[in-house]
Amino acid sequence: MDKTFRDFDPHQVLLLPPSLDDWLPEDHLARFVADLVDEVLDLSPILANYTEKRGYPPYDPRLMVRLLIYGYSTGVRSSRAIERRCVDDVALRFLAADQAPNFRSIARFRRRHLDALADLFTQSLHLAQKLGMVKMGRVALDGTKLEANASKHKAMSYGRLVDKEEQIEAEIAELEAKARGLLADAEATDDAEGQVFGVDGNEADLPAELDRREKRLAKLQAARAQIEAEAADKARRHAEDKERRRQQRAGTSDEQAVADAGEKAAAKARPKPKAQANFTDPDSRIMKNSDGAYIQAYNAQAVVDEQHQVITAADITTNASDALNYTTMLDQSTANTGIHPKQVLVDAGYCSETNLEAARDRQLDCDTSTFMATGRLGHDEQVLPAPRGRIPKNATLKERMARKLRTKPGKAAYSRRKAIVEPVFGQIMTCHSGRQLLLRGEDGARGEWRLLAACHNLRKVFRHAGTTALATLAG
Repeated sequence: MDKTFRDFDPHQVLLLPPSLDDWLPEDHLARFVADLVDEVLDLSPILANYTEKRGYPPYDPRLMVRLLIYGYSTGVRSSRAIERRCVDDVALRFLAADQAPNFRSIARFRRRHLDALADLFTQSLHLAQKLGMVKMGRVALDGTKLEANASKHKAMSYGRLVDKEEQIEAEIAELEAKARGLLADAEATDDAEGQVFGVDGNEADLPAELDRREKRLAKLQAARAQIEAEAADKARRHAEDKERRRQQRAGTSDEQAVADAGEKAAAKARPKPKAQANFTDPDSRIMKNSDGAYIQAYNAQAVVDEQHQVITAADITTNASDALNYTTMLDQSTANTGIHPKQVLVDAGYCSETNLEAARDRQLDCDTSTFMATGRLGHDEQVLPAPRGRIPKNATLKERMARKLRTKPGKAAYSRRKAIVEPVFGQIMTCHSGRQLLLRGEDGARGEWRLLAACHNLRKVFRHAGTTALATLAG
């Protein structure tokens, strides 16, 4: 061939070791993560856990935090996947300084320091505030269902639990009787033992079978106790809330009467036959997702600022309803930012008498205006027309809110709700592969959701300011 090509020798031996700094462009996300962890983030809560001087030296916490932040930011969340990428992916090799922690080390580090990793969410929010990315003029609150690391087929209803528990108790009694009979014949001949256990049998088979059933029974009893405790707690809260509202209407206040009403209701509470508990992740619940499918899930809540779609509050609840989270999430957002929002946008899932009253009080106390979709009105409720004249004195809070959303300012404000919060959930589900949680238990789910929210905020910071802002942030 007459054509001349560039030199290419795959077996060329390098005279000098390659520089990791040459592997990535200057504006790469991995460089931002490296500078962020080394110069800006406070890792003292993690470092404080390393007090034992003996033993083999562990991996540097900065290395592990780098891997987790970059992995969660790019949708690589599995510890095994991160281990593989430390070999195959240039960015992770750069962040790990050409080391490759095994997946067990990564998983143990994440579990051990989950609270500190979840606290990176508030640090990411403060970084965004320093860059002027959080204005708190208008925020949107919403929830999404995240799949738990458990199959819904590993759940059992309360009615079936009771039946199954009785069945296993009968089986245990039968096996114990059989075992007692065998012990009474312990001095029988080998032929007699062979007839009972079979030629190749072993008398240890019965104790093993008993142990298996007793462990199964313990799990069933624990699940049953969980369902009964939840039913009692729900009845207690409902009765206490009802008694407080009654006292408020009567103009009295008696906390002892509230407590007594709650205890009385809890004592009478009985679980519904279809109430379920999951054996793999007992804290998770069967919930309906946006597609109408029932999944084993947690309810992930988030408050999102309109300016740059930065998450200002993130939490997990085991209740499928969003209505219980209106006050707690807005209080968390205010505690995290130190600012009360001017406007709050929420959908009809948060509409309840309690939340409408809370929205009215928040307007008076904090000058925060809430635009809450009211959903369907009752047959005796009327949607008032757009404001013309004074609001009728006898209008309910729900009618007033419905009227507020029918005004031109109300329509304009509420129309922004989907554009603020829905893209955030979409980005976390797709870019961060956050549709399913990896950690089990409510605490594990909460920690992982906040870590996902932290990585979302950090990507917003990276896109807004890049690596050039880190020097200012570090100062």
